[in-house]
Amino acid sequence: QVQLVESGGGLVQPGGSLRLSCAVSKFIASFKTMGWFRQVPGKEREFVAIVTMANGYISYHERVRGRFIASRDDAKNTLDLQMNSLGPEDTAVYYCNGFVDGTWNWGLGTQVIVSS
Repeated sequence: QVQLVESGGGLVQPGGSLRLSCAVSKFIASFKTMGWFRQVPGKEREFVAIVTMANGYISYHERVRGRFIASRDDAKNTLDLQMNSLGPEDTAVYYCNGFVDGTWNWGLGTQVIVSS
């Protein structure tokens, strides 16, 4: 079973930055896609960034484009999310996701709170 473990969440002031990391128990280059999603209570989980692993193409949600940067490290089997210019609207639980061998895999999430 594939395991994904997120880290790096926390409390940050508006305008600040955080870097999330997702450690994966399987060789990430074997995944079809990997990405970051987020969810706030009472709302559906939404995608933040999705990486097509074969060609490296990254798609960002319009609300984070230009502020967030997803990156991969195949040697370490990690997927990171650099988040800049954070605002209260970015407060959510952030989840790492990976699609491999016909299965969607999720981490347990890491909480990000943007507040002064």
